[in-house]
Amino acid sequence: MDKITVYLEIGKTCSFAGALDWPGWCRSGRDETAALQSLFDYGPRYARAIQSAHQGFAPPLEIAAMRVVERLPGGGGTDFGAPEKVPSGDVQPVTADELRRQVALLRACWETFDAAASASTGSELCRGPRGGGRDLAKIVEHVLMAEAAYLGRLGGKVEVPAGADADLMHATRKAIMETLERAAQGDMPAVGPRGGQRWPVRYFFRRTAWHLLDHAWEVEDRRH
Repeated sequence: MDKITVYLEIGKTCSFAGALDWPGWCRSGRDETAALQSLFDYGPRYARAIQSAHQGFAPPLEIAAMRVVERLPGGGGTDFGAPEKVPSGDVQPVTADELRRQVALLRACWETFDAAASASTGSELCRGPRGGGRDLAKIVEHVLMAEAAYLGRLGGKVEVPAGADADLMHATRKAIMETLERAAQGDMPAVGPRGGQRWPVRYFFRRTAWHLLDHAWEVEDRRH
């Protein structure tokens, strides 16, 4: 069996382990050992999440099947609980075949999030020990607003008023697909009009898929 290549983003209080070839399969822990263990533990759940993409993913049977090939120093966002560093391979151009593969995986993550939200409609999500945690409507709105912000990091734009609805979600995802196509073809400048560095296409897939599955699994785990 081929090794699954993994990168680590190591912060002071939180670390992330991510599978380089499988966007969305990224988990955190208090240190790199705990993050790797969590990544391994979530392998079967990730397989279920992306099964509609038909990419032949099989979760590893042992943690030794994962090989760390890059370690990145984390920052404030890492310790806050979100991966923020771009693996070196993510700056490489995306071929047409790879773009189709990544799009299939992203669509599968959208389907998983939508299914989790739909199954939880009308249910109360469990709160944390101190009563924390967004309700379902706020989670859906948060994911949509995040995707609009991520789209901006590619160079695209969609108008997002407060409150999520199906039409707005469709418009945002359509804009993402159109912008990804242009960015993959090199039609988007690497630097924004205010000088900010835009996200590489591969990293956009990685970050967006992680965010979708992280909240899909949160909803599933908190549902009564």
